[in-house]
Amino acid sequence: MTHDQLQRVRAREQKELARRLERFRAGRPPLDLHGRTAVVVDDGIATGSTAMAACQVVRALGANRVVLAVPIAPRSFTPGDNIDEFVCLERPARFMAIGQWYTDFTQTTDDEVLRWLSPA
Repeated sequence: MTHDQLQRVRAREQKELARRLERFRAGRPPLDLHGRTAVVVDDGIATGSTAMAACQVVRALGANRVVLAVPIAPRSFTPGDNIDEFVCLERPARFMAIGQWYTDFTQTTDDEVLRWLSPA
């Protein structure tokens, strides 16, 4: 991938992130994480890069304790320094992909996310 291609992908993803933040927050300010425990939940760990990045972000935003909770992860995954507690329901010996452990692994829609956020 060339530098220009990478910049275009980056710009597109930043635009999508801004759109989702605006839609999901619905005008609410970000939570103040200073001195709090942040629980980062992911659908499962493959490489761990996205979950580890999310944990790094909440730590940078002031969380004094970070818990990473997932239903499935390979036995080889090792939580990084930004994770105080790792909760995982299953760590199978023969892990190939997260999707193999789900009956339905389709993408969650924005409308589903909004329904789950509305009671909060």
